[in-house]
Amino acid sequence: MPLHRLPFRPRFTRWLALLTTLVLLASLAVSAHAAGQWTATGAMVYGPGSHAAALLADGRVLVAGGYTVLDNSTVTCSLTDAQTLSPAAGTWAATGSMTTARSLHTATTLSDGRVLVTGGVDCVIDISRVWASAETFDPAAGTWAATGSMAASRYLHTATLLNDGRVLVAGGNDGTTGLVGRAEVFDPATGTWAATGSLGTARWYHAATLLNDGRVLVVGGRGPGGSILGSAEVFDPATGRWSATGSMGIARADHTATLLNDGRVLVAGGTGGSSAEIFDPATGRWAPTGSMGTARSRHTATRLGDGRVLAAGGLNGVSLSSAEIFDPAAGAWAATGSMINARNDHTATRLGDGRVLALGGGANDQSGICCAELFTPAGGGGSPTPTPAPTGSITVTAPNGGEAWPIGSTQTIR
Repeated sequence: MPLHRLPFRPRFTRWLALLTTLVLLASLAVSAHAAGQWTATGAMVYGPGSHAAALLADGRVLVAGGYTVLDNSTVTCSLTDAQTLSPAAGTWAATGSMTTARSLHTATTLSDGRVLVTGGVDCVIDISRVWASAETFDPAAGTWAATGSMAASRYLHTATLLNDGRVLVAGGNDGTTGLVGRAEVFDPATGTWAATGSLGTARWYHAATLLNDGRVLVVGGRGPGGSILGSAEVFDPATGRWSATGSMGIARADHTATLLNDGRVLVAGGTGGSSAEIFDPATGRWAPTGSMGTARSRHTATRLGDGRVLAAGGLNGVSLSSAEIFDPAAGAWAATGSMINARNDHTATRLGDGRVLALGGGANDQSGICCAELFTPAGGGGSPTPTPAPTGSITVTAPNGGEAWPIGSTQTIR
């Protein structure tokens, strides 16, 4: 090679290295965007744990009750406080306080736009009182009003909005005699509760899902003596009765159950580790599907606008910030962008624009309890959700008994 070219080789090499670096960074940016991204919302009025969240008909999100952490160490007892998020602005505002301080309760958006809150406990640190009371939130007035009380006190139960506008409450623990097998139904028109058939197996830490045919699937959880349950049963609103259906391949608690677009139900994680399986209501049978990339319990699972399912956070020895997405067509999971905060026992709510709001819960040091964040799926997550047709179910996930106090409920909007 001619000697006069030698001085130019180092300069060419440097330019090539710089160009390669720029291409790599651009590729990583595109990859991150394709995977979906998390961004922080404005500061919350208070950071909650063991709270309940509900999507309102006007697109806002209501967060009610729970506890908070002082100086990142001291856990308060239950709160009456409530706040709302305006998703477009990403800002939070205080709203009227509940009539009763609650944690480990449920919140269900009713067909008329109000929100029904049921049960819960007075203090997650030292549970001395478990509530049978219920109350409703009026979004237009920003106020709460007591309504009829349940026959049984309960926490870590499930509450599911039925197609006829009533709300089915099932399972839980009454804090005195133990597990509650009785189920009851709330009528918003009269503000009263009526007993309905009892569960075949009393359970808490379970999941409940409204099926496309109007029945309710209850699956897994903890049963008598702390046993982990693999059984499932179905409630028929037309008869008010429960009937056993096929059992899961793996017994689980602290899991999630998510209705898929085709009417099947995806159950993932919990004490079942990274495994997942799918329930077919037409046959009453379960079939294994692809396992998550990470074993997780006390996580959230949210169906996106395009039919995929986002699993986020949870616990695997330590709190997780990772997230992954299940593709029902492929039966496989793929990693997506990680949350800003590691958290478990948080709530996740799909918004009308297709984004997902995750908030509360906390990491091992409770640091994540302060903040809320929004997940934007790649391409916006498919068709946005109408704002909303307020049907849904509350899926309650709870700790595996290793904590000094129980935390967490999560909501799945159908």
